[in-house]
Amino acid sequence: MEHPSPYIDPQWLSRPAPEVAPDLIGCVLVRQLPDGAIVRGLIVETEAYAADDPACHAYRRRTPRNSVMFGPAGVSYVYLIYGIYHCLNVVTDLDGLPSAVLIRALQLEGIPAWIAPQEKVKLHRLAAGPGKLCQTLKIDRALNGTPLQPGSPLWLEHRSDRLQRQLDTDQLTLTQTTRIGLTQGVELPWRWYLTKCPAVSRK
Repeated sequence: MEHPSPYIDPQWLSRPAPEVAPDLIGCVLVRQLPDGAIVRGLIVETEAYAADDPACHAYRRRTPRNSVMFGPAGVSYVYLIYGIYHCLNVVTDLDGLPSAVLIRALQLEGIPAWIAPQEKVKLHRLAAGPGKLCQTLKIDRALNGTPLQPGSPLWLEHRSDRLQRQLDTDQLTLTQTTRIGLTQGVELPWRWYLTKCPAVSRK
């Protein structure tokens, strides 16, 4: 499917999270730093969280922490886990219906300039997990509620025509499975990843 613009708009994201999550695989997350530096990464792993899902932060009620999830699609929802790791989510579905897609892993296009050379990091493992992803891209709670649009600190771009063709012809495939690290909603097969991709957090 061709798109008139490379940028993903809120309307495209205004669908249930389990529909958006697999469609985001192969799309690109762009992080723009305050100094103008840009880091790009291919989204290779996602998880969906919806309103009637016991694992969703908004399952019981609206709170100051999860209020962004109740707003319109196309903004970021960033939260802290274990008091140290940030996680980046894309708000989806209709305004008032809490729903989001967790970006679990990226295949970065290059090593960001602020990563020290002596760290001897492997490019494909730099963003292989939601916490590592946010740490590497300098994403924290200050970016919670950020509109995902060009010129913003974060935005999304559609799959390239080449990658879409590879998916259409089964040169690349997606794996659908259950989500990771949950105590509720563990049976829902709402995790997707790019099969055989070395940047996926866990196979």
